[in-house]
Amino acid sequence: MTYRNPAPTVDIIIELIDRPHRPIILIERQNPPYGYAIPGGFVDYGESVETAARREAKEEVSLNVTLLEQFYVYSDPQRDSRQHTISIVFLATATGEPKAADDAQSLGIFHPWEMPTHLCFDHDRILGDYFRYRNYGIRPHF
Repeated sequence: MTYRNPAPTVDIIIELIDRPHRPIILIERQNPPYGYAIPGGFVDYGESVETAARREAKEEVSLNVTLLEQFYVYSDPQRDSRQHTISIVFLATATGEPKAADDAQSLGIFHPWEMPTHLCFDHDRILGDYFRYRNYGIRPHF
């Protein structure tokens, strides 16, 4: 019997705490699906999700991040059109000047009132949940 399992991924919402209003970083993907996305990627075999989150942040936006908390897990089988993934989303902080690298074509620094409209995957939902939590302390629920 062959088993098919979802692939574990991480997404890291990075607040730049050395800037007014703590804007967040989004990358513009250079591979399909195209558009803006929260920095993140696949967890490597033998790697913890925390290590994967720090690694992906460093690879995609060239910053060392401080992980604050695991925010929520997103597991809708349709969240990624390429395959079934489960994303563990982390909230993190960083300082400095981010630079696009790895599979990030470019990046943007965004305040809540200026989010791009073309977000990949289910990142519009994730960011909506994040801003409700950041502004009102309301966590996502099932």
